[in-house]
Amino acid sequence: MPKTALQNASGGKAYIITGPTSGIGRLAALELADCGTVVLVGRDRNKLDEVQKIIGQKGQHAVSVVCDLSDISSVRRAAAEIIALDLPIAGLLNNAGIMPVHATRNALGWDMTFATNHLGPFAFTEALVPHLPDGANVFFVASGVEDPERKPAVSAGFRGGRYVSAESSARGEWKPGGSAKPGFDAYATSKQCTLATVIVFARETPRLHFNAVEPGFNPTTGLGRDASATVRFFVACIAPLLVPLLMPFMKFLSTPKRAARMIAKVLVDTSGQTGVYYDESGHPMLGSTLVRDPKFQDRVVAETRALLATVPA
Repeated sequence: MPKTALQNASGGKAYIITGPTSGIGRLAALELADCGTVVLVGRDRNKLDEVQKIIGQKGQHAVSVVCDLSDISSVRRAAAEIIALDLPIAGLLNNAGIMPVHATRNALGWDMTFATNHLGPFAFTEALVPHLPDGANVFFVASGVEDPERKPAVSAGFRGGRYVSAESSARGEWKPGGSAKPGFDAYATSKQCTLATVIVFARETPRLHFNAVEPGFNPTTGLGRDASATVRFFVACIAPLLVPLLMPFMKFLSTPKRAARMIAKVLVDTSGQTGVYYDESGHPMLGSTLVRDPKFQDRVVAETRALLATVPA
């Protein structure tokens, strides 16, 4: 669709969402399509086109932008493509995330989990911030597993974020004493850095609203795509039936549909809240003791910027 047609179709608002082809992201994209044009950002052109087609069949509007968040060059190209659309962006949802059970690396040799979950969204957001209008909402999907004191996460095998430095994280090196389960330290650390980033960005750029969400434990999302066949069977066939029955008794449980509705609601909110970390019910919550330390927050952001500056433009 031509740029001017997209501008007219948006009704004055547009929303960017990463990872919109499955799970929470897909459902959030469909929710946001009720509010304006949706900019779908993901790796797979065919899957993006499928979601765009569904939105179009409802008489709503979307545009697809291919981007691999683990590849900083791809991130920069995608941001430039979105800026060129010149849409009235009201919100940005950094939703995409992975949790491989085996360590993998991108073309730069960086840990894929840390690159996809933290470095890519960080670079993507920084590229877009100067072009976002005052009052726009920028939302990051975080996770309570970054907190070593959060009991459900500890019971699942997480031991909180294990941050040493941005460079160490990119190398896949974590503070000793972490989880025995592969991939858990990388995921928890990436989400801890995400949360620190939100707090610093909110402080640095008060004209925009930066917030984060813990979407609850959603066993039916695509995060476990690299798990064993047994786990994937449970996720696909058993969890959708079991989770709704357990939710009244286990408050940290959620479903993609519930999380998507809550995220969309906060993303279109015009109350001006910033620097807030929302729980699975949409209420403010606290992150770990470490992530609430301003010195730690500033160090994560400064080291992330320094690392990203090493990637040629």
